[in-house]
Amino acid sequence: MDISLEREPDTDPDHIDRAVWVTAFTIVIGAMAVVFDGTIVSVAIHDLTTQLHTSLSTIQWVSTGYLLAMFVTIPVTAWAQAVLGGKRLWLTALSIFLLGSVLCALSWDPASLIVSRVVQGIGGGIMLPLMTTLIMQATGGRNIGRVMATITLPTALGPIIGPVLGGIILAVADWRWLFLVNVPLCLIGAWLACRNLPTEKPRRGVRLDIAGLALISPGITAVIYGLTTDDLVPVIAGLTLVGAFIAWALRRGTRALIDLRLFRHRPLSSGSLLGFLAGATLYGAMFLLPLYWQDIRGQDALGAGLLLIPQSVGTLLSRSLAGRYTDRFGPRWVALTGFVVVTVATIPFGFVTADTSYVLLLAALLVRGAGMGVAVIPLTGASFIGLAHDEVPHASIISRVAQQVGGSLGTAVIAVVLQNASFGSAFWWAIGFTAVAAPVCLLLPGRPAPALPEASLDL
Repeated sequence: MDISLEREPDTDPDHIDRAVWVTAFTIVIGAMAVVFDGTIVSVAIHDLTTQLHTSLSTIQWVSTGYLLAMFVTIPVTAWAQAVLGGKRLWLTALSIFLLGSVLCALSWDPASLIVSRVVQGIGGGIMLPLMTTLIMQATGGRNIGRVMATITLPTALGPIIGPVLGGIILAVADWRWLFLVNVPLCLIGAWLACRNLPTEKPRRGVRLDIAGLALISPGITAVIYGLTTDDLVPVIAGLTLVGAFIAWALRRGTRALIDLRLFRHRPLSSGSLLGFLAGATLYGAMFLLPLYWQDIRGQDALGAGLLLIPQSVGTLLSRSLAGRYTDRFGPRWVALTGFVVVTVATIPFGFVTADTSYVLLLAALLVRGAGMGVAVIPLTGASFIGLAHDEVPHASIISRVAQQVGGSLGTAVIAVVLQNASFGSAFWWAIGFTAVAAPVCLLLPGRPAPALPEASLDL
């Protein structure tokens, strides 16, 4: 941890500078377009299949192509930020996502829509890790819990607003408006970024690790493709490439595309593992819940979206409290509490039938959402404790990849279970992912050290 002796007298150690909040607000507005887009499209697969006169296996590439494009671009984010600077890269990625959204709305058949979604994924793949990087660098490592509660706001609002908005759009308008709603968010986000983000000087002499990129991007893409299509061959090929990248990156050290030596940093390694498990239980459950409401309880897309609101409301309500307690007591016990709550609150879904009480399930979702909010905020912020300014971009990539791979693996495993068993059995797998995460929380940092007199403590 770094101790700065330049604090002004009478400064509140819990005070967060206004510039940090301005940066966080600016980034969050732009990121909301990416988060909303994913949740809006997730409830529209059936309608897109019908209106574009194609098969489910084809239209599924609207989601799969977007996801694969993200994984191609995520690893280059740290290098691109060093070359362009954070502000320029954010505006570039936001512009690419805006272009992809417009192209999606102009698509005339499944193929053109899939290609347009790939363009969106390229922009989104840069924005998600860069969002965390820019704000973590702005905080200087202080009050991470409360700041993370702010920057993960799109993640909480997306599941609340996205499915409902998607259902409303499909009920009253053409499917093209699913993508046109991104346009105002992108334009406002770009305007705010031009005004509020500091201009960072590009670093000279930073070379792209081409060999590393040639290994890690197709490697992760092959793994995700194999998981989403339930094909073992690309998974094995992808893991082989990822293994080769690990060997290459460890030898190159800081010159590697992703500095894997940061895994020696226990907060990052434990936080990434927890992010992997959290992604598995979060995305796995989000795959199961809409299907349960629609296939077993007979709800339409809008009805399923409305029934998911309690979980997201719980997450939204617990965020501020989780952030404050993380800063006060440290990530370890806050995250542990959150994962225990999620585990207990998911148990009722292990016994679901077509007649299970709506009141019971909605109450369980509310509590489950609150637990997810308590769990995710400390583990995300904990990964960056003690890291230097230049190490944050690499840590952001590692954390993002861990969460996304965990989400893909969790969804794939639960989908296979669901094909061969009941919804209850599939939910027990989601419970298992969460239960495994609970003891891992003990590896996270504990209570932060108290602030020193006349000093500010940067964790």
